[in-house]
Amino acid sequence: MKFWLATAFLETDQVVPIVQAADKCGYDAVATPDHLFYVEDNEQPYPYTEDGAPPFDANTPWPDPWVISAAMAAVTTNIRFTTNIYVAPLRDLFTVAKLVSTAAVISGGRVALGTAAGWCKEEFDQTGQSFEGRGKRLEEMVEALRTIWRGGMVEHHGTFYDFGPLSMAPVPPAIPIYIGGESELALRRAARLGDGWIGLHYRPDDAFEIVDRLQRHRREAGTADKPFEIVFGLRARPDQDLYRRLEDSGVTALLTAPWMAAHSLTERVGAVEHYAQQVMG
Repeated sequence: MKFWLATAFLETDQVVPIVQAADKCGYDAVATPDHLFYVEDNEQPYPYTEDGAPPFDANTPWPDPWVISAAMAAVTTNIRFTTNIYVAPLRDLFTVAKLVSTAAVISGGRVALGTAAGWCKEEFDQTGQSFEGRGKRLEEMVEALRTIWRGGMVEHHGTFYDFGPLSMAPVPPAIPIYIGGESELALRRAARLGDGWIGLHYRPDDAFEIVDRLQRHRREAGTADKPFEIVFGLRARPDQDLYRRLEDSGVTALLTAPWMAAHSLTERVGAVEHYAQQVMG
């Protein structure tokens, strides 16, 4: 089992030193969240809480994930960087392609793109991207990104994106794409198009149920034999037996945030180190 470190809700000036500690302790990856801004009056409920209320407010920091990934890459050696999740269809195709590929090059190939269709309509409205049809647009965006990242003169002619021969440099190393979302449509999208699936915080029983659905969709899509990351945050105390059962079911990594139980930077670094010693072994 691999262990990833979540940075959602962490003060921006503490991200880099905490991830430096995680790199030294052997964490496999760090996941950074994404929102452009906080909306006071959302039309849609937050999809990952029972009451629809978001677990953040107007003061919650949302640093740009690719800027901060580059900063983390400059002072680490082994830890990888992904997003949980980056709302790619909120942006135009070429901005996404350039940001992610630059971070991949700077980090020496330690970048993956974790993405999903998104839920906050107001963000789409303010960036001029259509909220309707965003899922289909994301699917074509994944295809177009992989085409652009191949390097050389490439072209794409689709429903949402249509461009002539063009070349984007520098050409990045391979960039895995993990697709999030828990609806049947999102799980089918991940099984069919993704190099993995990445989620938020789930109860263990719910995690096993989602894995079963993912594996069924992978069999139906003919992708069950391909390498596939399945990443969960769990609402449960550390439990090695549970981790083994999850791993046997197909889960490849756990998303954790031991720093949340502490307050100062020193205490939070200590919590990250303690978790590595006591849980990760």
